[in-house]
Amino acid sequence: MTRIRSADPRPRFRALPATITAAALLALTACGGGSEGSSSPADATLSLAIQGAPNSFDPPQLNDGQSTYVWSAVYDTLLYTDNKGRLKPNAAESWKYSADGLTLTLKLRKGMKFSSGAAVDSAAVKATLERTMTTAGQQQALLRSIKSVAAPDTGTVVIHLKQRDGSLLTNFSMAAGVIADPATMTKKTTALDPVGSGPYVLDKATVTGTSYVLKRRDDYWNAKAYPFRTVTLKVIADPTAAFNALQAGQLNAGSAAPQYAAKLKAAGFKMTLVKATAVANLILADRKGTVLKPLADARVRKAINMAFDREKIVDQLLKGVAQPTLQVFNPKGQAHDAALDQTYPYDPSAAKKLLAEAGYPNGFSVTMPSFVFTKTFEPTVTQALHDIGIKVKWTPVPPQNNAKAVTSKEYPMFLFVDGLNTTPREAANNFSPTGFLNPFNSSDPELTELLDRAENQLDPAKAADTYKKVNEFVVKDAWDAPVSYLGNNWTTKGVEYLGDGSNTSSTIRAFGVAG
Repeated sequence: MTRIRSADPRPRFRALPATITAAALLALTACGGGSEGSSSPADATLSLAIQGAPNSFDPPQLNDGQSTYVWSAVYDTLLYTDNKGRLKPNAAESWKYSADGLTLTLKLRKGMKFSSGAAVDSAAVKATLERTMTTAGQQQALLRSIKSVAAPDTGTVVIHLKQRDGSLLTNFSMAAGVIADPATMTKKTTALDPVGSGPYVLDKATVTGTSYVLKRRDDYWNAKAYPFRTVTLKVIADPTAAFNALQAGQLNAGSAAPQYAAKLKAAGFKMTLVKATAVANLILADRKGTVLKPLADARVRKAINMAFDREKIVDQLLKGVAQPTLQVFNPKGQAHDAALDQTYPYDPSAAKKLLAEAGYPNGFSVTMPSFVFTKTFEPTVTQALHDIGIKVKWTPVPPQNNAKAVTSKEYPMFLFVDGLNTTPREAANNFSPTGFLNPFNSSDPELTELLDRAENQLDPAKAADTYKKVNEFVVKDAWDAPVSYLGNNWTTKGVEYLGDGSNTSSTIRAFGVAG
């Protein structure tokens, strides 16, 4: 069977850390959750710092990272993922697969309107999906399993697939599932001033790239799920600047680095710790040994895993705002298995023995890229590997060249920080031969069979079982050497953070009004 990859082959940076200091490496990632039924005063507001501005509001170019805070307020998606990671109806109030899994029928909610006043119907969904399918951009690859889209009546969308795609519904709850106004979506103005059917519109007070002001549409079909009449999203990447803005009352929600926690608590802010929003992973990419021969031996890769004292790293380097792990999958997701974290205990002596057995009693040398977001970890990684005989040289990489460094095949090993995602995307991004974080296109017949089986499984329970087997394979074969999950200390005043890490999408539905 020809496999349709669900991973976007283009670089995808999600939820990269907002602050990287000796104290912590934190991600400014919110968990998407329902705030339905939240009672709130009529003038409730949310003011939140985000790490980066939207690159574009054009649907094919939407990014599922920090910019989701903005575009997900302007656009409706066909489905949405709630605060507990559960897939829920949204613009599509129901969906059903055919017996063979090759036809998906969506029934749209009645009465929806774009901010222009035009009706949201199946023709709009069809037009948006077809444009995303045929336009190069961030979302195109996520719809590669779709053969055609039909709109037999105004409230029905029928999607014909090339093959079964177990991640399609999840993709419809994110950027690949937005609905744009066909009358305006191809205009140049859409990139900065879109017409959507979402709960908010961009206010004229918005300063592109700096501050995005959202005003709630009171005629929105699900306005009660959005308790804030006004939402202001300020682009503040510097942690000290974000702390100052919180203290000054310019923000009522944000991410707090540990060194600022005591002051913010004293000022009346509430802290909500989520210990896993991203993962710091030493990616052992050259698993065939084409550039660095030792990595072709699983004993070497296992030795590298045994070099790290993950508990100490979490306690001393990350000040507890993190969680040790040997896995890249979200600990609240389908694939995670707590037992796997016991696979490689910290044991430098045993690691040296494995290296000797593999033919490297004196270790070896490796050059790795130094990214802005990995600098905090680099001394620790250098020392841990040195202790088992592996010498590391770091080559500085400017931010604009991050993706090029990863995909160039110049670096057989590299440390990376990636935001947690849905299980299918995590699997595809890390372990598919076309995955961004698998630049040497590593594959294995057993793993390929598992990935194929998981992607073609429409039953979530059965897919979960298969993804657990994927996780077990890559951990036990030491495809990578994850160091720790990275957390986030959400800081709020007058608003409530509703997430727990089950869903790591950056959406304002992660917040409600306190009390």
